[in-house]
Amino acid sequence: MSPVFPGMMKEVMFTGIVQALGMVRRINRKGQDAVIEIESGLDMGDVRLGDSIAVNGTCLTVTAAAKDRFSADVSAESLERTNLKGLHVGDKVNLEKALRLTDFLGGHLVLGHVDETGIVREKAVKSSSVVLGIDVSPGAGRYIVEKGSVTVDGVSLTVNRFEKGRFYVNMIPHTAQVTTLGLRKVGDPVNIETDIIGKYVERFVRPGDGRKDGEKGEFDWSSLADGFSRE
Repeated sequence: MSPVFPGMMKEVMFTGIVQALGMVRRINRKGQDAVIEIESGLDMGDVRLGDSIAVNGTCLTVTAAAKDRFSADVSAESLERTNLKGLHVGDKVNLEKALRLTDFLGGHLVLGHVDETGIVREKAVKSSSVVLGIDVSPGAGRYIVEKGSVTVDGVSLTVNRFEKGRFYVNMIPHTAQVTTLGLRKVGDPVNIETDIIGKYVERFVRPGDGRKDGEKGEFDWSSLADGFSRE
């Protein structure tokens, strides 16, 4: 396994369709950061140093790679915002390689930039599927809409309903079997990435910059009307 050159960064996207499960083999703490080594169920034949792989929905850069495993640096920011900080050797993780232009977009556009960790508050079997009820903060909740998309631990899911800070998603048996979501229990933290489109729409239509997450703003109808008048 060879080191990656410093400064290798690029913007990538994912689809929220988990390609394989991995297993944590080593976690080395480096101050507030960490290096994680994962035994990979992915086809590593086309993985190069500097490539991006989503681990539980968190975009990480490959710093070393072999035929059956890879290593990645995890920043203090990623540890703070995600459930990667709670991983232990032997834990399973969801893996997805970055989207290529020739790939099918099977889920929705996912950046691998986790907003926060939600908490599983309900888990129930409905017919042959599993329904999860997950609590999120008001800051993340304002981007979650019924029948919209949300990423949970890197898995693209459809929101069944959202009420009082809790959203519900339905997992078919296949999803429960091939991802870690089938193993999640009530009380477990899960990585949440809301749909990026909603964030951009909000930024375009609300006046002013620098409003903090959760802070309410007025809809600028005049800017919308001006846009239509120029058509």
